[in-house]
Amino acid sequence: MPAPQDVCDLGNAAIMPGLVNAHAHLDFSDLPEPLGQPDIALVDWIRLVLEFRRQAAGRDRRPIELGLSESLRCGTTTLGDIAQPGWPVDQVVASPLDVTAFQELIAPTAERIAAAMELARNHVRMVQTASNLRPGLSPHAPYSVHPDLLAAVVQLSAEEKVPVAMHLAESPEELRLLRHGDGPLRDLLEQLGAWDPTTPRPGNRPLDYLHVLASAHRALLIHGNCLDDEEIAYLGQNTARMSVVYCPQTHEFFRRAAYPLEKMLAAGVSVALGTDGRGSSPDLSLLDEMRCVARRHPTVGLNRVLQIGTLSGARALGLENEIGTLEAGKRADLAIVALPDRDAANPHELLFDPEARVVACYCRGKANSE
Repeated sequence: MPAPQDVCDLGNAAIMPGLVNAHAHLDFSDLPEPLGQPDIALVDWIRLVLEFRRQAAGRDRRPIELGLSESLRCGTTTLGDIAQPGWPVDQVVASPLDVTAFQELIAPTAERIAAAMELARNHVRMVQTASNLRPGLSPHAPYSVHPDLLAAVVQLSAEEKVPVAMHLAESPEELRLLRHGDGPLRDLLEQLGAWDPTTPRPGNRPLDYLHVLASAHRALLIHGNCLDDEEIAYLGQNTARMSVVYCPQTHEFFRRAAYPLEKMLAAGVSVALGTDGRGSSPDLSLLDEMRCVARRHPTVGLNRVLQIGTLSGARALGLENEIGTLEAGKRADLAIVALPDRDAANPHELLFDPEARVVACYCRGKANSE
């Protein structure tokens, strides 16, 4: 008989699949609070981001280290991060977390496409060096990505079998730019010397971008706050390779209109969760994002909320056969949550109680405690 193993008494705790953060910006992880004030206009917030990045140029790599550590403390075992040039590959490889690094690609004008594609190809080649790290590509958004760049990135995704993440249908300002070619986002691009009248083409809508992204190996649509019924139906028909990533606390920060989560789930859309970054969210706790979902969408069952924060995130990243549920054959990625000392008819109520806290997690069977 095999030798008995040490027994670890976790007390009054829930053992659940490791949480999957499908969308993060770890380079903001040293911010003590979000940029700007709640209800800030998107364009004003983008200006703050640009200034933050300008001032942060050449700083040390501590923000990524802080973000990885915070994620681990919060029970996240797998995440998708938007990587900037110079993203610290070695630092992430040394972490127990499983990370998909989505290289951010920006080219609002045709002249910048070649450089963006060189960055994309180099990233795909470089980020294939460890079992806990895989490459992804992130053509940023419709207002910052030329249609020809998007088409080339999708083709590279299909050839190299890497996922693509794109911010899409995020705000009314974006829809206005797509439909009419004007508004605050155009004003910003003109001020930055980055306006190209073919990016985007007036009359477009998010559905046009979904049609292109559907040819990627796997596509993550970040936010999707303003998707219409036809676009939601299209995503519901293409769940094998397309997911939406909802960032609830960022959604609250910008005080967006009600998120169409119930409509998406009813249409069969695969919805995952992301923390976004500390530039627009108070923390990197996916459990807090799940609590936010439970609070804002009370008709969505708590068991479904748990699935959105685990298996759906795994599916979005193409890892549903490895993680996301507790079953034989999958990786031993676990989050341990200490529960409040009370009874509840539905045990999920205890899990989402504000007093419940992550006390440990396991990555590939190895314990990582507070």
